[in-house]
Amino acid sequence: MIPTPIKEEITLDDGRTITLETGKLAKQAHGSVVVKMGGTMLLATVVSNEEPLEGADFLPLTVDYREKFAAAGRVPGGFLKREGRPSDEEILVMRLVDRCLRPLFPKDYHSDTQVMISLMSYDPNVSSDCLAGLAASAAIAVSDIPFNGPMSEARVARVNGELLINPSPDQMEISDIDMMIGASKESVVMVEGEMKEISEKEMVEAISFAHEAIKKQIEAQEALATKVEKAQQKREYNHENNDEELAEEIMKATYDEVYVVAKAGLSKKERSDKFKEVLEKYLEKYSEEELEEKGDLIKKYYHDVEYLAMRNMILNDNQRLDGRALDEVRSIWTEIDYLPGAHGSAIFTRGETQSLTTVTLGSRLDENRVDGVTFVGAERFYLHYNFPPFSTGEARPLRGTSRREVGHGNLAQRALKPMISDSSIYTVRVVSDILESNGSSSMATVCAGTLALMDAGIQIKKPVSGIAMGLITDPETGKYAVLSDILGDEDHLGDMDFKVTGTRDGITACQMDIKIKGLSYEILEKALEQSQAGRMHILDEMMKTISEPRPDVKPNAPKIELMEIPKDFIGAIIGPGGKNIQKLQADTDTIITIEEEGDKGLIEISGSDRDKMNEAMNRIKRIAFVPEVGEVYEGTVRSVQPYGAFVEIGANTDGLLHISEIEHRRLKTVEEVLKEGDKVQVKLIGKDDRGKLKLSRKVLLPKPSEN
Repeated sequence: MIPTPIKEEITLDDGRTITLETGKLAKQAHGSVVVKMGGTMLLATVVSNEEPLEGADFLPLTVDYREKFAAAGRVPGGFLKREGRPSDEEILVMRLVDRCLRPLFPKDYHSDTQVMISLMSYDPNVSSDCLAGLAASAAIAVSDIPFNGPMSEARVARVNGELLINPSPDQMEISDIDMMIGASKESVVMVEGEMKEISEKEMVEAISFAHEAIKKQIEAQEALATKVEKAQQKREYNHENNDEELAEEIMKATYDEVYVVAKAGLSKKERSDKFKEVLEKYLEKYSEEELEEKGDLIKKYYHDVEYLAMRNMILNDNQRLDGRALDEVRSIWTEIDYLPGAHGSAIFTRGETQSLTTVTLGSRLDENRVDGVTFVGAERFYLHYNFPPFSTGEARPLRGTSRREVGHGNLAQRALKPMISDSSIYTVRVVSDILESNGSSSMATVCAGTLALMDAGIQIKKPVSGIAMGLITDPETGKYAVLSDILGDEDHLGDMDFKVTGTRDGITACQMDIKIKGLSYEILEKALEQSQAGRMHILDEMMKTISEPRPDVKPNAPKIELMEIPKDFIGAIIGPGGKNIQKLQADTDTIITIEEEGDKGLIEISGSDRDKMNEAMNRIKRIAFVPEVGEVYEGTVRSVQPYGAFVEIGANTDGLLHISEIEHRRLKTVEEVLKEGDKVQVKLIGKDDRGKLKLSRKVLLPKPSEN
């Protein structure tokens, strides 16, 4: 017998509905929900072990999002006809959901927890990524797992000045805002998106608009949970054994010394070494047996001392860990054209964070091809971000590209993409290698990327800079401090990490993670205002090195020419089995691509030798020759007849040069002027009823009276 599911419905302002359903699928999971909007359906499940992960002092949460090709009625491409490793797009959705869920679990909950979200059905008019957070939270809401939610996510767009929730892909094409907002009822938890140079005020309005819609989605989750019996009694747990007396003792014994170190304005390594000295001095009072028993707790409580001392120092003294003022940006130096073999390169160094970024220019063959469930296409501008362990002075194994690297690279790509002209003839690959890191390497990537693009001669519309903002708050006193250009420790110990990128005229991308409840829009506006001043300062420093793109690409960069031909000639240019085009590429040392567009063939020719490229173009023109009346051609006499000469003016294209059109004077024979094999300039003066070409030489000659 088919079970009757429990349902709740959410109605959006435009009348569309989202349905939440539980009790029908995946009932052995601790919580499972199907979310449906139009023909798009997601299944979200959550399982959390009863016992904590041994030795864990954190939440071991895994969020997994996968798109099934069957959801869109497609078979996976490639040799193996099954879904493989997650795509970058799937990883980005995982990160969005994880960043919203993680802060809402109790801090002392340490059980292995796995959230899995599957796209089971896809409607091209309904994006699936904006429903993933809602599905994940709803699955937890109907479970017995402790959770300080629910939460939800919503995409906000602006089309023709009107803000929309969860717009269709077609609406996104004409939107100037694409932001994903994650929030609980009380406050915004996460923001990420790209914009077309909007103001700080417009950004806050979009966030607030999305938050109101999210509140309705949360109410629906709460209503659904009240109908599920196991959700009424969240499980009891005890994952931490604390010693309050020990915590108080460590606070009293070390706080003052830690405060002094925090205020000393030291470098990252110096500060770390001094903190270790304070801890080691305190540990001297314990025997080895006592340390074996209490060592982990002591380290945990000492971390709490560092946390409190650093936050209080910033709030009370308005001073940063490295001695800066709250709104002060670290020293910056930049250099371009550092790598002679690259098409463009730049070093951007801000404090102890450094990016070496390269730009490589390519043809259409170098496009980043995406073959996903919800999107099939190609990117002509893309950015990759690498974060090697030596950048933080660590030695650890490399295990492929991390989720963090994918996310940071995507943020930088979204920041720069709006400034790449649609008319750019190049495929552009930007690669950022982080060589040092102590705070916001993704924003260093944006700045280095701008410089490298200008060094490469890419005519970007405007330069882009980026900055990471932080926040320290004291809920009891209401004090808060907004920090510009945060350090790694300030990110770790703070209440907000807010990255903003943009030009002088507005914001192009943002990413925000908030770790506290109840962040006011007043503080958010203050952070955005301060970030704008910081971005302008960084941009001014960048412009001292290069203020506008080079007028042309470098000599070692490929040259590209574009051509259009009638579609009917594509087959002749390619030849049987590609024989003709392969020979043409080999003869001219070029790369040639052909694409159909309507009744035209679009040809791209790339190479390093301009003369060889011109040869390739001329050979293509001869194959795809279409004579036009009124044009002048250099032809070859192929045969001579009593009434005129047949002149070849293009590949397999002859025209009749009548004897009366050879010269102004009357000729008895053609041979008086022309013979077979002669080169002759002629003008196409018309076509007869059968399409035969009529040529003239005399119209190009001066008349006898003009001599």
